[in-house]
Amino acid sequence: MDNRVKKEVLDFQHKRTTPLDYHQLVIEFAELAKLAWPMVLTQLGQVVMMTTDLALIGGLGPEALAAAALGVVIFLIGFTLGVGLLAPIAPLAAQAFGAKNLAALRRTVRMGLWAALLLSLPIIAFALNGERALLTFGQAPEVARLAQQYLLGLAFGVVPALGFHGFRNFMAAVHRPQPVLWITIGSIPLNALMAYLLIYGKLGLPPLGLFGAGLASSFVNFTMFLVVLWFATMRSPFRDYHVLARLRQFDWPFMKRLIAMGIPVSFIVLLQGGLFLAAGLLAGLVSIRALTAHQIALQVDTVLFVVPVGISTAAAVRVGHAVGRQDGPGVKRAGIIAILLGIMAAAVLTIAVVAVRFEIVGLFVDDTTEGAGATTDLAANLLLVGASFFISDAAQHIAAGGLRGLKDTRIPLLFACVANWLIGFTLSYVLGLKIGLGAIGIWIGLSVGTTIYASFVVTRFLLLASRFAPRCPATS
Repeated sequence: MDNRVKKEVLDFQHKRTTPLDYHQLVIEFAELAKLAWPMVLTQLGQVVMMTTDLALIGGLGPEALAAAALGVVIFLIGFTLGVGLLAPIAPLAAQAFGAKNLAALRRTVRMGLWAALLLSLPIIAFALNGERALLTFGQAPEVARLAQQYLLGLAFGVVPALGFHGFRNFMAAVHRPQPVLWITIGSIPLNALMAYLLIYGKLGLPPLGLFGAGLASSFVNFTMFLVVLWFATMRSPFRDYHVLARLRQFDWPFMKRLIAMGIPVSFIVLLQGGLFLAAGLLAGLVSIRALTAHQIALQVDTVLFVVPVGISTAAAVRVGHAVGRQDGPGVKRAGIIAILLGIMAAAVLTIAVVAVRFEIVGLFVDDTTEGAGATTDLAANLLLVGASFFISDAAQHIAAGGLRGLKDTRIPLLFACVANWLIGFTLSYVLGLKIGLGAIGIWIGLSVGTTIYASFVVTRFLLLASRFAPRCPATS
């Protein structure tokens, strides 16, 4: 084993602490923040790239923009399943790292890359049949045809995009996520340039429209994958882990373990995404104004969402490190600090959003259109109602990340079904349509369901972490 790798692993192995070591609380907070902020900014960079694509596509006209939006929905359904199945790589690799078991760490990354390759096949097949799916759901034939062009371009980038996620989880597990951040930041202008050239046909290239937009994204995904592969194999300290050793060796028992952990994560994400889609359908039944206001509030949540997503992965890694080194108090401490950090960050952002909610809504609403004032007021009120939702959403995602660090993913799926759908969606339907509160009632239901789910997963993490502690007495 390389001396530098050995030193890093041993440093984490020896970080066992007592439950009341307040100095370690400060250390844990600092370590978590150091791990989380690159992940948060990486997630934000991906949102920026997607927003840039839609802005450039908007120049082709409203029909092309609508087709791209539908194409993104179709693509994300499959891709989200893939990313969810790869999510266990971070906590499993972190546990191996904490246990100084580099063979298990390499196996985790190796099988993660195999999973990325195998998962890409059904995702590509689903994308290539996107037009048929959209027609089945009653979309206009021309819009469905344009969406299929976009999906065809995106399909080329599925394999490298999933591979990039695999290496991203590995680098987080060894507590060095910074290269992924720099790669993402560098890809933002590259993505904008390639999309502009291929959509509109500049520098002698033919104008490819929506197909060009998808192809540009695929080109950027390939570039990002090649750069992160170079980091993982050529740059210290990553190359010292030799994660591509025995790459052709397929470990089916471990693959089944990865799938067993990952499938519930995928379905939780799909259930939550489906909840917002269903809430949008309810808002559409209320009125066009209600649907518009709902979409504005949802877009704001998408931006705020990057913070809990980044901290959630960091929580999974930090908890996984503590599990690997058999540090019971460290397991609980890592999860609690992550949840508190996420709640504080979400609270600050939520207060800021509430304070300037009318100005934020003004970015989405054209004042010259009929009924703009009423739409602005409704969307601003939804942001006010959603204040508790934003904070609860952060808590539940981060607590779920801590549970992934403990390899617990099935019970949170049950919680999501009960809290988000059985309670939250039912309440949204009753308050929004039956009682007549409209979009406000829909968002009250979303907030209540999310808050209940957050209380479920936070409580479960605390219980499992407490049970873990007695089996792993701290040592000095």
